[in-house]
Amino acid sequence: MGWKGILGFDYGIVQAPLGPDISGPELVAAVANAGAVGLLRAPDWEAPDYLRELIRKTRTLTSKPFGVGVVLAFPHKENMKVILEEKVAMVQVAWGEYPRELVCEAHEAGVKVVHQIGHFEEAEKAKNAGVDAIIVQGHEAGGHVIGLDGLVSLVPRVVDLVSSCGIPVIAAGGIVDARGYTAALALGAHGICMGTRFVATVESFAHPLYKQSLAELDETKYTNIFGRSRWPVPHRVLQTSFLMDNGQLPDHENEDSKPIIGHSVINGIEKDIRLFAGTAPNARTTGDVERMVMYAGEGVGLIKDILPAGELVKRLVEETKHLIQQLLIA
Repeated sequence: MGWKGILGFDYGIVQAPLGPDISGPELVAAVANAGAVGLLRAPDWEAPDYLRELIRKTRTLTSKPFGVGVVLAFPHKENMKVILEEKVAMVQVAWGEYPRELVCEAHEAGVKVVHQIGHFEEAEKAKNAGVDAIIVQGHEAGGHVIGLDGLVSLVPRVVDLVSSCGIPVIAAGGIVDARGYTAALALGAHGICMGTRFVATVESFAHPLYKQSLAELDETKYTNIFGRSRWPVPHRVLQTSFLMDNGQLPDHENEDSKPIIGHSVINGIEKDIRLFAGTAPNARTTGDVERMVMYAGEGVGLIKDILPAGELVKRLVEETKHLIQQLLIA
């Protein structure tokens, strides 16, 4: 096993399941081929046949293990059946509980379960359910953010909670480079999970303007104005010029009453995109992309280029090794 391997993978680097379909087969395969953990994102609706196709397409691009991320807040039972039938290496679940009986069902199929949490109480439930690893999402994270605690306070508490059980803890939120990886290890984490940095890669299925904006802009905003009618939870987004001019939305308003500003094909289905929708632009998106939501974590100001995903993994490992060696010598 390579440096800081977790869950049977070579390296302790997890590529977050990026929605709506930004972490597609090409990105996941590139991450897996580099020895890290690549995660597809299951559709936010029941689409078992489509999900099976995604999994099988990914297998044509890599012989390495990979996983699938599932948002439990959306319909997922049929999708989960496919994940277990296809026996992917792991399933990452978030935004809900995944009780012990379902963990046992996954284990019977040979699938590991990784639960992403944002509150200490959620970590206790995940531990009791017998999960194989816990991703601790800090408030610094991009996209939909579960909790309010930062990584510096939350990660050590979860590490202490599960230390006697041998459950690996993976830190997520604002991490984009070797310094963030090293800091996470110092907090007791066994690995890191990155979303924003993997959006800004060659193989991600994000719209080119979204990728470019991640490399050019530096600030984020924690808000609740995007996608209220579909999923009214707080999220961290890139501080674009549109957001700076339109950062407030009355509590009684949502995207349903707003004009259509674009169109896309998401997980095989044609979709209209309205102003203030929660749908990040993928590569098939057309229209006024500059006014669409672009999720990003607090570390976005450190992203200056669009790299191949495999090169990103290689750099992270080598630079983190070097940094740790320097710190030990000092």
